[in-house]
Amino acid sequence: MFHEYRDVVTSLKKENAHFKKVFDNHNDLHDKIEKAEEGGVDHINPIEIETMKKEKLKLKDEAYAMIMDYKKTNI
Repeated sequence: MFHEYRDVVTSLKKENAHFKKVFDNHNDLHDKIEKAEEGGVDHINPIEIETMKKEKLKLKDEAYAMIMDYKKTNI
């Protein structure tokens, strides 16, 4: 996620515990969604997958806002 901001993401993950948590939660959800869509998880129904996708998008938006704030003040 956010490969074009790799340096900023690396810095934020070191400096900001909340950003690291948001970033890690996003990646965890990404993995769970992929497994569920591939059929690797039997007990997740399509509604749960959609809910996870919405949460993942919310986390991505939050991470992006933090990246933009960081860029404004540090670059």
